[in-house]
Amino acid sequence: MHNGRSFAVTSVVRLLGFAVLVAGLMSPVVVAASSKEASVKKQPRAAVNKAAPARAAAPPKSVRVSAKSSKASARVAFTPARASFAQIAGLHEVSDPLDLKSSVAYVIDQDTHEVLLSKNDQAVLPIASLTKLMTGMIISQANLPMDEPITITQEDVDTEKGSSSRLLVGSTLTRGEMLHLALMSSENRAAHALGRTFPGGPDVFVAQMNAKAMLLGMTDTKYVEPTGLSSRNQSSARDLATLVNVAHGDPLLRELSTSPGYEVAVGRRTLQYNNTNGLVKNPTWDIGLQKTGYISEAGRCLVMQTKVAGRKLIMVFLDSAGKFSRLGDAERVRRWVESMPSPLAPPLQAVRVGGNG
Repeated sequence: MHNGRSFAVTSVVRLLGFAVLVAGLMSPVVVAASSKEASVKKQPRAAVNKAAPARAAAPPKSVRVSAKSSKASARVAFTPARASFAQIAGLHEVSDPLDLKSSVAYVIDQDTHEVLLSKNDQAVLPIASLTKLMTGMIISQANLPMDEPITITQEDVDTEKGSSSRLLVGSTLTRGEMLHLALMSSENRAAHALGRTFPGGPDVFVAQMNAKAMLLGMTDTKYVEPTGLSSRNQSSARDLATLVNVAHGDPLLRELSTSPGYEVAVGRRTLQYNNTNGLVKNPTWDIGLQKTGYISEAGRCLVMQTKVAGRKLIMVFLDSAGKFSRLGDAERVRRWVESMPSPLAPPLQAVRVGGNG
């Protein structure tokens, strides 16, 4: 009888132990997520722009993140990168003989206007900070005093994309210094301050930008503000080539846009700024004017005037799929031009993959 009771107690204990073990294995994953050693990296939220075309929202993907010291795992929502306007339009599906990573490319001889390379050159897309090239042209040609002090105000703070800036509200620089930072390092608050302090105010400044575009025959181009943060600032590669050609004729724009670096004193601080285009520091390149740009809707962009194999070229790259790929595309074009057997070589044409050309 005693042995029977012992057997029964032992069986109950075993069953209880098994139940506890199962409960532990099936405990909510929230326990693992709350552990001090469970590290879940928060995914950045993609910027939302009201001007982007509406499209169906895909269900969020999930990624499993394992805790270091827990048998359980947590699941967090993953937000995919926002597609650019060119990607939405399918322009990245167009191939070209140089295998460029940019959805749009346009290369012309500056002297003869011969088109050497053409890929989606008529597509009208957001141009990001390439906008600042027109901003600089309006300021330069207005003959305003470059030594006039301009102070950054709350109006210059980016509410479109929430981008940061080292030019804090209250910082004061001269107009010339603001222009230098806007063209060389794409300083958004500097560019906005230039438009805000223009005689007549920002509305007059933007009107001047659009009037200049029309005067130059840039019929695909529209500006709504001076920084390029808005995706409603749009243009085509052909129009941008026209802009680069004219801007290259301005010595001030040439000097400031190709400056490798620049220091400014802001109060007791000295800020070091560098050029956003790494090619200006490359001794193998001879760049006469340049501007880079990026917002998610536009992708990585680059325009340049440069000399290659004794020819003055204008290069335009829009919606490049990678941080350094626009520079890589410029290198690919340069090697191709240098390998040309004759200046009469036919232009390269892009074709849509699987399409009719």
